[in-house]
Amino acid sequence: MLKTRFTELTGCKVPIQMAAIGSLARPPLAAAVSNAGGLGMLQLSGFTPAQATRSLEEVRKRTRGVFGANFIVTEAWYPDLEDLRDVVETTSKHAKVVEFFYRQPDSSIVELVHSNGALASWQVGSNDEAKAAAKAGCDLIVAQGIEAGGHIRGKIGLLSLLDQVLDSVDVPVLAAGGIGSGRAMAAALAAGASGVRVGTRFIVAEEAEAHPQYQKALIGAAPEDTMVTEVFSENWPNAPHRVLRASVEAAQAFKGEIVGQRRLASSGEMAPAKRFESITMTRDTTGTLEAMPHWAGESVASVEKIQPAATIIDELVSEAERLLHSWK
Repeated sequence: MLKTRFTELTGCKVPIQMAAIGSLARPPLAAAVSNAGGLGMLQLSGFTPAQATRSLEEVRKRTRGVFGANFIVTEAWYPDLEDLRDVVETTSKHAKVVEFFYRQPDSSIVELVHSNGALASWQVGSNDEAKAAAKAGCDLIVAQGIEAGGHIRGKIGLLSLLDQVLDSVDVPVLAAGGIGSGRAMAAALAAGASGVRVGTRFIVAEEAEAHPQYQKALIGAAPEDTMVTEVFSENWPNAPHRVLRASVEAAQAFKGEIVGQRRLASSGEMAPAKRFESITMTRDTTGTLEAMPHWAGESVASVEKIQPAATIIDELVSEAERLLHSWK
């Protein structure tokens, strides 16, 4: 079994963290990843403390493993970080890891996480951000390369970013972006990462609750079918993201402002889905699905079929172990 600084620090059995993939990062998938030995993650941006508690307690009912939670702290959603403090305090009493993304690392938020016994993590896209995260007291850093699906913070490839970050910080670093196979996982670990963050591959997990049409599109896609764009920025401006090119073309061709209906993760209520809005398609989503964002990283080449999360993790770890052993 692969043992790293990440597994030692968190108590995970394998060095795999599930990416917090929007509305798909809910209790069923997070618990399934944790049960398989990885770090399952909940996306709690926009949640009240009470809503966050309910989701965290549901994960705990489903797993004895460790799990974490993610907050996207863009200024578009949280103009003032003070608005985040209550829900972060609540979350850090339940989750092993509390992770933040899309803002300069903030030591006061990190201290709040630590005060309740949790580990603090920050996902970064540059070496400067990584050094700022370490200075702010983060226990973990996620280095995200431009190969990643969904919203992208950095502008360079993962290996180039790792080459910089691993020489700059002393805390465990997870590699994110383009990790969908055991070979990619082994390469990241061989480069010095303490673990990997996997997103696109888990969208087709049985427990992900992704819309079947979305899953089918990923299964049929290749890396060159993805693109980095800012098209889906209705509620998150000036934020580059990687999606399937076909969804961009369909959204641009769509006539009208509302493409369908979606379920809000925080409240469970249905709401209109605006054209060009940053949303994630669940099984409850209705409308012109092809014109909604199809988040996908370059690792989409490894997405071949719908599988249990445990099977995905087993395949990744087994191949990575075999390759790392053969490279010695």
